[in-house]
Amino acid sequence: MVDQKGRALRTDIQGLRAVAVLTVVVYHLHAAALPGGFVGVDVFFVISGFLITSHLVSRPPSNGGALVAFWGRRIRRLLPAALVVLAATLVAVRLFSPETVWQATASDARAATLYVVNWALAGQAVDYLAADNAPTAVQHFWSLSVEEQFYFGWPLLVAGVALLARRRGAGLRTALAVAFGLVVAASFAWSVHLTTANPAAAYFVTPTRIWELGAGGLLAVLVPGAVSGRRAAERARGPLLALGAWAGLALIALAALRYTSATPFPGYQAALPVLGAVLLIGCGAPATDRLSPGPLLALRPVRWLGDVSYSVYLWHWPLIVVATSRTGRDLGPRGVVAVLVLTLVLAALTERYVERPFRSPATPDARRTLRRTYGVAVAAMAVVVGLATVQLTEVDRRAEESARQVAAALEKGGPCFGAAALGGRDCPAIPYAQLVPAAQVAADDRSEAYNDISGGKSCWSGPPAFESIECTFGDPDSEVTIALFGNSHAGQWLPALQSLADDHGWRIETHLASRCAATDAPQQIDQAGGTEACQAWVRRTADALAHQKPDLVVVSNRTQAAVVGLAPTDRKGSQEPYAEGYARVLGGIADAGVPVLAIRDTPIPGRDIPECVAAAGDDYADCDGSRKRWVRPDPVIEAIATADDPRFTLTDLTDRFCGPDECRAVNGGVITYFDENHVTATYAHTLAPFLEPAVLASLRGRRAG
Repeated sequence: MVDQKGRALRTDIQGLRAVAVLTVVVYHLHAAALPGGFVGVDVFFVISGFLITSHLVSRPPSNGGALVAFWGRRIRRLLPAALVVLAATLVAVRLFSPETVWQATASDARAATLYVVNWALAGQAVDYLAADNAPTAVQHFWSLSVEEQFYFGWPLLVAGVALLARRRGAGLRTALAVAFGLVVAASFAWSVHLTTANPAAAYFVTPTRIWELGAGGLLAVLVPGAVSGRRAAERARGPLLALGAWAGLALIALAALRYTSATPFPGYQAALPVLGAVLLIGCGAPATDRLSPGPLLALRPVRWLGDVSYSVYLWHWPLIVVATSRTGRDLGPRGVVAVLVLTLVLAALTERYVERPFRSPATPDARRTLRRTYGVAVAAMAVVVGLATVQLTEVDRRAEESARQVAAALEKGGPCFGAAALGGRDCPAIPYAQLVPAAQVAADDRSEAYNDISGGKSCWSGPPAFESIECTFGDPDSEVTIALFGNSHAGQWLPALQSLADDHGWRIETHLASRCAATDAPQQIDQAGGTEACQAWVRRTADALAHQKPDLVVVSNRTQAAVVGLAPTDRKGSQEPYAEGYARVLGGIADAGVPVLAIRDTPIPGRDIPECVAAAGDDYADCDGSRKRWVRPDPVIEAIATADDPRFTLTDLTDRFCGPDECRAVNGGVITYFDENHVTATYAHTLAPFLEPAVLASLRGRRAG
């Protein structure tokens, strides 16, 4: 079987494309059915590396013109469909998704258009507050960005090695094999290291993935028969090759079935699907070999799916994200079928009317074709970037308007504004359009501790190193210093303390760490060495506070991580070790003569509140939850009760979030949370009057002592 240009058609590779895209789509539609389906992307990487290297080895680029021509072919092959899907997704998100996702989608779409979205996502993934954000409708473009970066750099490597080989009289394949081997080895080693040290970033960044594409490249230079197709076309094949092809398919299936979202990835775990793809391509599985998986991979429906696999990959994820954000719930069986059918229809149309026409140049004039290719590409990319920029501009305009509304509301206040609306008052419901901050910008309504301020440095310590960082707010020359100590659920109280500091002329110093609670219990931190670094940060900070002797230490924490030795989800078993750790840490501070005020942790909705409120509109009460579910145990209560020490004070403001039975997403016209568990800065400001009595009482106790 040959293609339109007379080349041997690798039906096994087309079938492997179908397998790869099917695993990804099934994983995204119903992860429980194929929990490791994300490895389909790794299979795509191997296929791309093999095919591109095969082409480059057959015609190594010898000058700039050859490189430009190569990149032009890649542009015609990949860019048109990608830009169509990006533009359509931007429009669909604007029309059908809540305002809360407009900014992130537009930002990711702009980065995807420029093929750098994988680096943008890596930066977000290591940002503690962004790490829990829902993926946007274009997040899947990260893998295409990795491939495009490979397509840019790999030809340069081939050209450089080919030039060096010619000058030294060395064999091209040998030289390429050595160069590729070094790249693959270095990338694999870095992937293993970073997956342990910083798994969130490791998943997206290019250096941890290049080895997967490079593995396909190595196959192309080490097994010439796999490149030419002779091995796949042999009629008299031994059973060993067929067994190898089946083994390759089995390894991919094993990874797709046994891996889960909890599997550290990519790292060495990615070797399983990568080796599977290499085995299948290297051994070959021709349609005529009944001992191999070739006949299955050559079935017409499978080959068709392979033909449209690129467009299927592009379309399926935006459809899933827009559909779920529109309905506010999982797809369900009917939704899965509808998305799957629509994906296949759009993919078929895109392949026929977008991919195919652009794949082959309309004119035999190579120079004219290249000029047109690059000119149209730049113009089309500018259009999509422009669409994204327009959306971002609209979001910025709305954010400015919301900021003015928040400032006015805080100044006006009133007995029914924010936290004041609770406590038995009969306050009217506020229409959705009048909520502050506006739902579409509530995700950015965070305390100043979350921004790079205070002399241009971040106020957060974070994994894996947990360096000591202090920030100062309020009156720097005040005689009264209040230290805020804990993780992000301490940082969310900064606006309330700032309001009090403005009224009383206090200085606020922050000692904050992402994820790491102020207890010496060993907390499970996913980065390598994170547990020990967290414990060291807690000890250093507690010792510093005992030495500095502020007038008051305010502490609050979310104890989300299980202690070492327990299952990651065993929060109940972690309560006692946490409480004992709190008692030791806070006791050391109190022994230095510093009073400690602990704030019970705030209720936790467990769902993105701004997104829910935006989708619900005036029915935002649907985003409320039961007090029993939202209010979780806080081990600091047990620690203080057990200590029975007058230097320890506990204040519980749960009743300023919840009624007797229900906790509210919106209180007094203020959206309470900026994500699924952190309090908005606006709402924290409204809590200041209710925090003030406990703070003043603790300060009076210090003076009396």
